[in-house]
Amino acid sequence: MTALLLVPLILSFLVPRPARWTLDRLAPATALQVLTASALALAGACVAALGALVLTGLLTFPAFAALGELIHPLHTPSDYLVLPAAAAATGVLTLGALTLARSVFRQARALRAARIQAGRRPAAGDLCVVDSPHPDAYALPGRPHRIVVTTAMLRSLQPAEREALFAHERAHNRAGHHYFLAAAELAAHCHPALRSVRDSVRLAAERDADEAAASAIGDRRLIATAIARAALAGHASPSTRPDFAPAAATGPVPQRVAALLAPAGGRPRAACCTALLLVACALLSVTAGTAGVVDFHHEVEIAQGENGP
Repeated sequence: MTALLLVPLILSFLVPRPARWTLDRLAPATALQVLTASALALAGACVAALGALVLTGLLTFPAFAALGELIHPLHTPSDYLVLPAAAAATGVLTLGALTLARSVFRQARALRAARIQAGRRPAAGDLCVVDSPHPDAYALPGRPHRIVVTTAMLRSLQPAEREALFAHERAHNRAGHHYFLAAAELAAHCHPALRSVRDSVRLAAERDADEAAASAIGDRRLIATAIARAALAGHASPSTRPDFAPAAATGPVPQRVAALLAPAGGRPRAACCTALLLVACALLSVTAGTAGVVDFHHEVEIAQGENGP
């Protein structure tokens, strides 16, 4: 049982590289979906495994076994393995819960402040211009969707580049990228290795918006120039936007510009194999975690006297 529960925790350390390969070789929209689904599956398997490890360790003590209505404490192969694993799992779950709660509080406060700021300004359609000396532009989630841009950012761009920037942010809102970013942020608090996958999800969202904006504007070079200028203008400026509010100037901009300027073409077979590798890791983690939890439940039933050994 313990060995099965360790599988999701170990496999999660192996997924950052396949995640990067998936992003490099799949279409951005497809990569975004595959990466987010895999991150959530891995996060769920890790949390289930950690929870089962914690309960396994607790139920080996008579006091906790009595609280669980067990006839006798849970029998484990070796306390030298189970108890340290349970202690480590307790620490990881506690730390993850604390950092997640702090992140949720901070992001909710930032979103509320951004919505209040946008609500105070007259909007032209979905565009809201904020008077600020700091160049910034982002897609603000919520109802109604807003594109928030500062006056300093507008002064930094040419008229055609402004339209390209607006097309990028509209693509974020239209595709609901903030949901993907929020899911990746949640997964990142469940296992340290999933922080790298969160970064890949963020880049996939930006790449997807880049491609959508390029299709809408019809000029890939203009989109590349616009996001490069926006990034240069805002790289040293503070931003109070929520982390799940996507912005054109975020992420590895040189990599995004290179992708926009690169000739079309790809390697569908390599892309398929890479995506299958990532999905296989996620499915194996879910399967092993589920089997471990089912085995743990069976052992608890035996200790409660509901089933024979």
